[in-house]
Amino acid sequence: MLKNYILLVSVFILGILIGAIFFHDTKSRNIIPYVTCKSDCFTEDEIVGLITSVLVQKIPVILPQVVAETDKAIAIKSPVPQSPIHYVIFPKKDIKNIAEVSEEDNEYLNDIYAIISELVDRDNLVNYQVITNGPGYQHTNYLHFHLKSEKTK
Repeated sequence: MLKNYILLVSVFILGILIGAIFFHDTKSRNIIPYVTCKSDCFTEDEIVGLITSVLVQKIPVILPQVVAETDKAIAIKSPVPQSPIHYVIFPKKDIKNIAEVSEEDNEYLNDIYAIISELVDRDNLVNYQVITNGPGYQHTNYLHFHLKSEKTK
């Protein structure tokens, strides 16, 4: 009985430590309530943003179809492409949207633009778009850019 209790407490403490490691650099978001939510609840987009933040910052090696990466940004093929060529580029810092960008985030944005330039050059893209959306249009509550193009040169 005592061994089971010690094991249970150990697993609980390990879970807290792992959570602290994964979530310590994420922006604060509403706390998930334990009762029926009436206000200030996580939206689906916020949950996806929180998960994306952890993946991009802590364990980018498990992201699918990585096409370019620096120490400050990462680009993947879009899991839901809207054009023949469609990449999604994320900063490796938890920034919810473009309105929250600060002076200290410039190095992350510079790497994003460098990756976009590299992909445009590498894939010989013409007539391409670089798009980011505000919170009302995001499906992921985490700053990201889409690089889309119909064709190459």
